[in-house]
Amino acid sequence: MFYRKEIDFRGTKFHYVEAGSRDQPVILLLHGFPDCWLSWRYQIPILSTYFRVIAIDLKGFGDSEKPMWHRSYRIELILEELRQFISVLGVSYCSIIGHDLGALIGWFFVHQSPELVDRFVAVSCSHPNVYWKTFTSQSLFNYNWVCFVQLPYLPETDALNDDLKIISDAHKHLQQKDAKDEYLEAYKYSFSRKEDWVGPINYYRTLPFVRICEKSEQTRVTTLLVQGDKDYSISLEGVVKSTEYCEKFALKMIEGAAHFPHQENPDMFNREILKFLKIGSSTGMFERSQSKSIMDRMFGAVSSTVNFGNSMFDTVHKRTKNGVVSSIPAIGLSLAQETSLVRN
Repeated sequence: MFYRKEIDFRGTKFHYVEAGSRDQPVILLLHGFPDCWLSWRYQIPILSTYFRVIAIDLKGFGDSEKPMWHRSYRIELILEELRQFISVLGVSYCSIIGHDLGALIGWFFVHQSPELVDRFVAVSCSHPNVYWKTFTSQSLFNYNWVCFVQLPYLPETDALNDDLKIISDAHKHLQQKDAKDEYLEAYKYSFSRKEDWVGPINYYRTLPFVRICEKSEQTRVTTLLVQGDKDYSISLEGVVKSTEYCEKFALKMIEGAAHFPHQENPDMFNREILKFLKIGSSTGMFERSQSKSIMDRMFGAVSSTVNFGNSMFDTVHKRTKNGVVSSIPAIGLSLAQETSLVRN
């Protein structure tokens, strides 16, 4: 059994689903793009047996608040709201499982606030300092899409074309013979209006130009990187290079899965997640000092990634101090107040 709840702080409403005993450790589930809390439908029943599970609709998605302003989706504000959310839950720390966009946010969070995270699982998402280099070099379509969504208004309108083809393309696994069509229809309903796309697209207007300071230490949060063995949108090279930012980590490939391993092979995914969360460092964990030789043996010399961006990205980087966030400082009250005033 799960409960749908809402919480409001500083003028922003967040919708989430909760399951499990309040006496158990908390796991926070962060969905990807384009998605909502429903993404974790195969994990909530299993995880709630051992944990207090919180599956949130990220701001701009699902039944959470959908601010229209670009500034409402700055990474500093997103991370501060996440800190506040954990505090409101009444716990001093939690574990985070993030998929796609949710994992990207999770990476920033474990660097900024490691004391609030026990364990971190990044699903189908490499480290922010690696992600955009590999994503845009994977295909010309990816590169053009990141450029396209920088335009105002047009991307939100375009997303509604062809019976929400962007949803059908993103969730191809739901169109297989053994998949349930009602889930695809649920996603289409959730993204059926232009305003349903403003928030999701605004994340991609800000995040491609933000990096974690290269000189910062690796995150000390024990991390599991999970990827489907048929996921061609996220390169294996990017996943391997992401381990350079972790003191202690494990890698897991989910067989027969593409970009949604938690939905495409939920049995295997759930087993690995429970093993990591309940046993963790006793199985398959690598220390940072070991990782270079291990990776060299496993994959050989990893080729250098293609340099990211053209003159347009360079211009934006200059406006954001080369796109680097040094230690990702917590947002102050003034920015949160400003956001609330603008929205009102």
